[in-house]
Amino acid sequence: MNKEQFADALAAKGIVLSAQQREQFDAYFRLLVEWNEKMNLTAITEEGQVYTKHFYDSVSPAFFFSFDSVETTADIGGGAGFPSIPLKICFPHLKMTIIDSLNKRMNFLEHVARELGLANLAPVHGRAEERGQERQFRESFDLVIARAVARLNVLAEYCLPFAKVGGTFIAMKGADISFELNEAKKAIKTLGGKTRKVETFQLVEDAGERNIVMIDKVEATPKTYPRKAGTPAKKPLL
Repeated sequence: MNKEQFADALAAKGIVLSAQQREQFDAYFRLLVEWNEKMNLTAITEEGQVYTKHFYDSVSPAFFFSFDSVETTADIGGGAGFPSIPLKICFPHLKMTIIDSLNKRMNFLEHVARELGLANLAPVHGRAEERGQERQFRESFDLVIARAVARLNVLAEYCLPFAKVGGTFIAMKGADISFELNEAKKAIKTLGGKTRKVETFQLVEDAGERNIVMIDKVEATPKTYPRKAGTPAKKPLL
């Protein structure tokens, strides 16, 4: 998928990019490739693949969920800027916080924000387990989103503490997640969430199946969660 096909594919979904937004995607691609030579950001660097498997994929939750209805958004574990930067380009009104445990990725994201002129974008260094217990971040976001970070039962503990009651957690997953969904039922309920729906779709150009899991935050997360750094992955809620 080249950049023109990308813009056309988004337009077909009702997301029409301005000339400035197209330029921002182009600049982001160039910065991604440039910085990837210095640090490990992505294994995918060919332009068509980046536009399909990173940019289009990152925007795909907007095919099923209205980003016009949210403002404060947190991307958990989004160190290279996926899905946060493509979503921020498409929906400039979003106040986007990106939390990642690798500090050098924060430097990259800060540079991207400056170069692309993205206001209200805040890269935050730290582990989700620790930041999720801080008053500044806990239960303070309309939307929390994560892409390809961990199994759903672990991911729920990373993400749901950040969502406001009445907010939404979106997990972007790959193919066949029926087992993961079943495995995560207890974790989602324990952490104050309720699964609203799952949208399954095929990425363009046979790039594979994707699942968008939408979870409503219906109750406050108990204060004991998230547990200490490393515990959710070692002892997931089952």
